[in-house]
Amino acid sequence: MRVLVVEDEEDLVEALRYGLVRADYAVDVAHDVETATHKLYAAAYDLMILDLNLPDGDGFGLCGRIRSGELDGQSGPDLRILMLTARDRLADRVRGLDEGADDYLVKPFAFPELLARVRALLRRDSGGGSAVWTVGDLRLDTGRREAFRGERRLQLTPKEFAVLRYLMSRPGQVVSAEELLEHVWDENADPFTNTVRVTVGTLRRKLAASDEEQLIETVVRHGYRLRESDAATTPARPS
Repeated sequence: MRVLVVEDEEDLVEALRYGLVRADYAVDVAHDVETATHKLYAAAYDLMILDLNLPDGDGFGLCGRIRSGELDGQSGPDLRILMLTARDRLADRVRGLDEGADDYLVKPFAFPELLARVRALLRRDSGGGSAVWTVGDLRLDTGRREAFRGERRLQLTPKEFAVLRYLMSRPGQVVSAEELLEHVWDENADPFTNTVRVTVGTLRRKLAASDEEQLIETVVRHGYRLRESDAATTPARPS
């Protein structure tokens, strides 16, 4: 999942980036409202972590523009927004939620709590309230960072885990390589490399070890699809 951090405190930015990347999120950063606006027009994000005190404006205004549709970025008006700020007054918390924030976390904070809130907001996309996602005999525990096929534990790299998580949030849907690059990698990824194809290829092999049925299907010229449990069992094309 791709996260935009809008924060001007450099030390906090680096700590957030480090922790989120270790948790397998793709992270972009903006230090002010203007840069955040440009990035929201340039890329689609799954979630934005937003400070209120920024050099050229405040998070209330940016949040309100997103929710009203005035800022018509690629993520749309339903972008999940977590406000992260030192403002702890009740009036500020109420205003933040009224402006359209999905959650409000006061500094200082414990990073595990921030991660839990991020996971909770991102789970809304899959329509589930649990940290454990299940598609057929695949099971993904986003809290414990574990993946299983049946009883077999899958040894996945962080990128493979993130790709599988994204596919499992859209079972049966065709997901293009461009969409995976957009949501699983950050803005520093080279769109002209074959990194998506290679990662999906290694993930496919790990999912179908020991002659198991292949779960990731390549849809020629369109992308990839994770089969649902009741999907057809025709062989998948190799990537």
